[in-house]
Amino acid sequence: MPELPEVEALRDFLGDHLVGKEIARVLPVAISVLKTYDPPVTALQGTTVTAVDRHGKFLDIAAGGLHLLVHLARAGWLRWQDAVPAAPPRPGKGPLALRVVLTGGEGFDLTEAGTTKRLSVHLAHDPSEVPGVARLGPDPLADSFDRDAFALLLGGRRRQIKGALRDQSLIAGIGNAYSDEILHVAKMSPFKLTTSLSDDDITHLHTATRTTLKDAVERSRGVAAGRLKAEKKSGMRVHGRAGQACPVCGDTVLEVSFSDSSLQYCPTCQTGGQPLADRRMSRLLK
Repeated sequence: MPELPEVEALRDFLGDHLVGKEIARVLPVAISVLKTYDPPVTALQGTTVTAVDRHGKFLDIAAGGLHLLVHLARAGWLRWQDAVPAAPPRPGKGPLALRVVLTGGEGFDLTEAGTTKRLSVHLAHDPSEVPGVARLGPDPLADSFDRDAFALLLGGRRRQIKGALRDQSLIAGIGNAYSDEILHVAKMSPFKLTTSLSDDDITHLHTATRTTLKDAVERSRGVAAGRLKAEKKSGMRVHGRAGQACPVCGDTVLEVSFSDSSLQYCPTCQTGGQPLADRRMSRLLK
């Protein structure tokens, strides 16, 4: 799933390739992808892209006073094409979900692998009209996201820190992968409770959050859209690396599996050497 660093890199890439260009056509291909119908996507035809922004994991392409907002979800991606095929795309064939064509002949495709279709595209007069954007918490890379602001966010109800980091209404942009990486850097169990965090814990976790995301953004900066997935994977220290050696201590990275996802962690770095029970209501083994 693309998270804040990859979406930020896509924002940079699209900013370089779209701003100042005229949109010729927007072609929804998968019936599930377009979540709004008023205004229609034909309203973008003939408009010029003025900006590309990011809201959490949402891309925001501004043109003609409208905003094309894209959430790539778990299996979506963006593929740039210097020359879009002349033949119109065929609905129901392959992973193609939506195509945007510029008057110069270049453009991009939104694709989604698998049978579960969650990729979403909205066209709105204002980004806040999209419920997923309106509910977003603060951006963890914003200057205002300091240690005290972070402490205030965590000071609400009792919950596991892994879930808190992934809650988009609490903090925008962090998903399964980078929450694993942040907790590894902070040397915390994913199931540590927010109510048990000391002042020092909050400071360490805030620092780990900011540095992990900033480092990932810097690694992705300037990388072509087609190579961002590989760049993300290569930068991971524990996420997606179950069974491999922790790059910090050399212990074996372990995994906890759930019905539709999994997390990875280092027992030596994060849980005092104890493995986490691999069941849905996991807790530290006694």
